[in-house]
Amino acid sequence: MDQLSGFIDHIIFSSEETGFTVARFKTPREQDPITAVGSLPGVHPGETLHCKGVWKHHPRHGRQFEIESFEVTAPADLLGIQRYLESGMVKGVGPVYAKRIVKAFGMKTLEVIDKTPQRLTEIPGLGTKRVEKIEACWNEQKGIRNVMIFLQAHKVRPSFAQKIFKRYGEESIDKVKENPYSLAKEIYGIGFKSADELAQNLGVTKDSPLRIKAGMEHVLWELSNEGHVCFPKETFIPEAEKILEIEGPLIKEQLTELELEGHIMVEELQGVSHLWVRPLYIAEWGIAQELKRIKDASCTIRPVLIDKALDWAQEKHRIRFAKEQKLAISKSLEEKIHIITGGPGTGKSTITRAILSITSQVTDKITLAAPTGRAAKRMTEITGKKAFTIHSLLEFDFNKGGFKRTRDNPLTAHLIIIDEASMIDTLLMYSLLKAIPDETRLIFIGDIDQLPSVGPGNVLKDLIHSETIPMTRLKFIFRQGKGSRIVANAHRINAGYFPETEHEQGSDFVFFNVEAPEEILSKIVTLIECHIPEKFLFHPIDDIQVLSPMKKGVIGTDNLNHALQQKLNPQPESLERMGRRFNLHDKVMQIRNNYDKKVYNGDVGRIASLDRENQELTVNFDGKEVAYDFSDIDELMLAYAVSVHKYQGSECPCVIIPVHTSHFKLLFRNLLYTGITRGKKLVILLGTKKALAIAVKTDHIKTRYTGLHCFLKRLQSTAPLSAF
Repeated sequence: MDQLSGFIDHIIFSSEETGFTVARFKTPREQDPITAVGSLPGVHPGETLHCKGVWKHHPRHGRQFEIESFEVTAPADLLGIQRYLESGMVKGVGPVYAKRIVKAFGMKTLEVIDKTPQRLTEIPGLGTKRVEKIEACWNEQKGIRNVMIFLQAHKVRPSFAQKIFKRYGEESIDKVKENPYSLAKEIYGIGFKSADELAQNLGVTKDSPLRIKAGMEHVLWELSNEGHVCFPKETFIPEAEKILEIEGPLIKEQLTELELEGHIMVEELQGVSHLWVRPLYIAEWGIAQELKRIKDASCTIRPVLIDKALDWAQEKHRIRFAKEQKLAISKSLEEKIHIITGGPGTGKSTITRAILSITSQVTDKITLAAPTGRAAKRMTEITGKKAFTIHSLLEFDFNKGGFKRTRDNPLTAHLIIIDEASMIDTLLMYSLLKAIPDETRLIFIGDIDQLPSVGPGNVLKDLIHSETIPMTRLKFIFRQGKGSRIVANAHRINAGYFPETEHEQGSDFVFFNVEAPEEILSKIVTLIECHIPEKFLFHPIDDIQVLSPMKKGVIGTDNLNHALQQKLNPQPESLERMGRRFNLHDKVMQIRNNYDKKVYNGDVGRIASLDRENQELTVNFDGKEVAYDFSDIDELMLAYAVSVHKYQGSECPCVIIPVHTSHFKLLFRNLLYTGITRGKKLVILLGTKKALAIAVKTDHIKTRYTGLHCFLKRLQSTAPLSAF
């Protein structure tokens, strides 16, 4: 092999996912920089590399050195040191400070940073806090480099090194060697397949008990990502065989071990054996027990005369309640726990205001909450009373993990009203109920015909189907303004009827018959860029939301985001990470709960700043600015187009939905219904009537395996079990 030594002048392209890099090299022998290509994970401009490889001629780009292996050494001259510090590798040092530091310390610059970093305060403008940041980053980078070299030797993606080091620090390599499968459990973004690949490279065999146990838990957690809280045992075995590529008897043997260890729980539901991962089993039984505890306890709110209270509320709000509205309000003033469910325009907001008005005459300890920030904000606007997200209500405990509000430190409300309750998953519901005192009255409001929660479970539907919790279903439509077809068509679709699609001037529900996906994409871009802002004065980014049922394909969210980003927010400079491109002012969505940052799955914001020197971007979420380290931005995705599921609980003035047979796997009635009900002033569907008809007719909702409805029925006539 040929050998090449020199320093990286600049990097033309680098993939964090694979480590493949195209770089310009400066060498002592060559007057002009040369192009080097190959897997160079984690290298930075200014670093000196000793490489082995071969010279090749690229038909388009000319002479190149293709690197097979390399070693990194510290920069060997002043220009190399300066480029190294300018690269952004060390937070807090940009081009200006890099020049000052190199000018002050010369060839000893890196030695000063490594051994006596406090001397950096001699540089004008570098205060103690910035120097501490530089020192911490320098030490972190040394650790990351060691982890990266270790991972590279075992064929693992270099993009994982930073995450692993952030989680385990100096113990990273020892932790990985001890149990590589812990990465899949403990580090966001690293799945079982990546951990399994590393494990096998470390010598773990396919039939190892460690691998089989980790694999089975992985399969159950993956099924929970599809909404299942538990799964039938006989169906689970083939699923595990397929992923683990081993025979069933080995799986059954280790399944017994996991049962004995208490990691997987097994119980019969209606004569069929089901499996749970322990946290989800505890949560489902816990929900059933907590609901029984609250329901059986006496209420601290004194009773009111219902008829007089209804008359008073009608006079106060200048409204005449319909029969089913009176029933919903009455039950909410009598029952300890009550569920109110109904579609758009059925008066849920009116009922909420009436319950609040009446109850506030006898107590001021009333709490309102919803699963998402946008749902809480809308609840505040509707009622005039501050509503919280459930997460903020429960107060996350950063020292211990979990929530501060628990059985030992409960909430202090006499009445709690939870809106958008169909969005609450199993784990969040359990956390919420544990924090509610015995004497509190609890009201859930939601629409069970919408999509179920993103997380595992179908809690609201299970509560209703168990027939153990009092419930009022609202059917009569009140909110249907003149010329408004959004609410009418949403209810038509929910009832299984084809929506009215004939074009009417000024209608708030529009259907464009477009056959080809490419034409749908082009039409969506044109509508958002020109027509809708001009006609309705909606902001093309903030007031319009595209909802697509699928991720891939011409009219999937990935491609729609790419097209809309280019058209609505082109920028000369972009940040590329993990195959994603982010621009300043891009519309983005948080895709996992981050209690540290106080942002949650589904929150939408705009990128407010991109700071390459400090390797940080800032996102503005409804006026709250949240900082992200570049290594954490896999928690964000572009949000010009998102899935209907991800947008649950949110609303937008204008919603655009492609409805095409290329999405046939996800053409479901409840998905279309949920999407349409996200639009406040204008809903536009683009696609074919055939696809629309398929969605309307397809009412066989994908089964979610849960045990909650069975557990609730079991507890109905029994004494409470001991709490988990």
